[in-house]
Formats: sequence, structure tokens, C-alpha cells
Amino acid sequence: MNEPPLPAPTHYVPTEPYTLAPAGVELAAEGGTVVWVPDAYGRMVPMPKHLAPPSMVRPEPRDLAPLPLLDPVAQRFLGAGIGGGALAAGVGYGVGEVVNALAGLGSGALVWIALAVLAWRAPVRAVAGARGSTVNIRKAVIKRSHFHA
Repeated sequence: MNEPPLPAPTHYVPTEPYTLAPAGVELAAEGGTVVWVPDAYGRMVPMPKHLAPPSMVRPEPRDLAPLPLLDPVAQRFLGAGIGGGALAAGVGYGVGEVVNALAGLGSGALVWIALAVLAWRAPVRAVAGARGSTVNIRKAVIKRSHFHA
């Protein structure tokens, strides 16, 4: 009477095979097409065609041609990146050259202004090539001490 309980089954196994219930009288015109499909246990069972699951569509064959080593879109992105970097470097170099030229123009203009001022302030003889008259100026300063007692 005190028997130990039975262990739980690891998987469900039906005790009797699947059987169709008797359908009674079936006329040939009422019957439709019957197809055989696998059930949950892997056995083939009859089923009306209009209730059967749709058959699996055969997939299209794949193209097994080798793909390019680099993706064309990736190549375009890489080219745009390299081209954009070269453009930025060229623009940076050009802006640097323009700034250097403006700095040089400023200092060069100062040199030309200094040369113009020196030429304007230079004596006529130095500019004319020593064709003017020569004037010697001698200034003598004599200082005498006077002691008044």
C-alpha cells in the first residue's frame, strides 16, 4: 500500500497510437483532397488539403560569385576622407601662405617707407652725385673764465 511514487517521465510518449475517429458515411463528392502531413510525433497523418499548412517555398539559388575585396561604398567613403584631408591640408597651407605674405608685405612696406624718408632727408649732394658747391663751416668756441674780485 505504501508504494513509492513513480518518477516523472522525461518526455511524453502516448500510450496508444493516433487513430482517426470514425467519420460515418462519406460521399465521394463531399470528401475533398486528403494530404498526408507529419504530426507532432513524426508519423504521417491524413488531413484535408484546405486545412494543411502551406508548403514551404523553395528559396532562390544564391549567387556564389566572389565579392570584391573592399566594398565600393567603403571605397567611396575612404576616397572622400583622403580627398577631404588633402583639401583641408591645401586650404590650410594656402591660408598660411596668404598670412605670411601679408606679414611680409607689412614689414616690406615699412622698409620702403624708411628708405623714402631717408632719401628725402638725405642732402642734395649725396643724391645729385657731388655736383653741388662745397661749403666748409668752422665753428670755434672760445671759453674764457673771468674772475671778478
